[in-house]
Amino acid sequence: MSEVAKTAPLAQSAARPFRLKRRPEERVSVLGAAMDLVRPEEVFHFVAGRLARGESSIIANHNLHSLYLSRRKTAVRDFFKAADLVEVDSTPLILWARLIGRSSRRFHRCTYLDWRDVFWAGARDEGWRVFFVGGAPGVAETARDKILTDWPGVELSVHHGYFDASPGSSENAAVVEAINAFKPQILLVGMGMPRQEVWVLENHAAVAGPCAHFTVGGAFDYEAGVQKAAPRWMGQMGVEWLFRLVADPRRLFTRYCVEPWSLVGPALADLRHAFLERPVNSLPGGDIRSVKG
Repeated sequence: MSEVAKTAPLAQSAARPFRLKRRPEERVSVLGAAMDLVRPEEVFHFVAGRLARGESSIIANHNLHSLYLSRRKTAVRDFFKAADLVEVDSTPLILWARLIGRSSRRFHRCTYLDWRDVFWAGARDEGWRVFFVGGAPGVAETARDKILTDWPGVELSVHHGYFDASPGSSENAAVVEAINAFKPQILLVGMGMPRQEVWVLENHAAVAGPCAHFTVGGAFDYEAGVQKAAPRWMGQMGVEWLFRLVADPRRLFTRYCVEPWSLVGPALADLRHAFLERPVNSLPGGDIRSVKG
C-alpha cells in the first residue's frame, strides 16, 4: 500500500494527499497529555480500517478545556486513556506544540466543523449508519433534516441528550437499546464536556460493534442553527475562542480566561523537556508511541 494517497475511498473530496500509515512521531505529548497529529482524512481512514476489521474504536479530542478537566476528573482521564485516537481540537494547542518542537501544523486541527464534509461524504459513500445522541429535544431532528438535505442517502438516526445518563437508569438503558436497534457503524455523542466523555466511557462496551464512537460537543446545535459557528478562518487563526467568548461570556469566561492558568505547570514542563532534557517527540517514559490499532 502506498504511504501517501489522495483517492482512497474516504478521500475523494480531499484537496491534498494524506498519509495512509501513521508514523510514531505523530503521537505526541503536549501539556502532559497524549494526542495525535492527524488530518481529518486520516481520522476517517483510521476509522474505516478498524470497521473493516470488525473492531470498535473511540475517537476523542483534546483542547485546553479537556486538558483542564483531565487534571481534575478521574473519569475524564480514564476516557482519554481508553481512546484509540485523540484529535487536536485547538489551534493554540497546535501552535504551542510547534513551539516546543512537535511536528504539528495548522491542518492538524480536527473538529466536527473541520471534518464535516469529509465525514458525511464518506458516510454516504461507505454506507455507514450514523446515530447521534445529544442536544435538546427537537434540535437533533432539525439538524438531521439539514444534513439529509445536504447529503441525501445518508442513514442517520438521532436521540436527544436530555435523559438520565447514570449507569443502570431505565432512560439510559432505553437510549442504548435504541442505538443497538439501529446498528450504527458511527456513534456521534454531543452532550458537552465532560458528560459526553463520561457517557462514552461508561457505555461504549454496551454498544454492539463494530462501531466508532466520536465525542462532538455542540455539533448538531451548529447544524440546527441553535448556535452560530465562528467563521472557519477564525479557527485556523486560533481566535475562535474569542468569537465564542463574546457570544456567551457568562458561560465561557471561566473556561477561556481562568482554566488555562492551570496549565502553566505542564507548559513549563514541556519547555524543560523540549529544550533541556528529552527528544522532542517522546512521551513520558522515553517511549515513542504509535496510534493503537
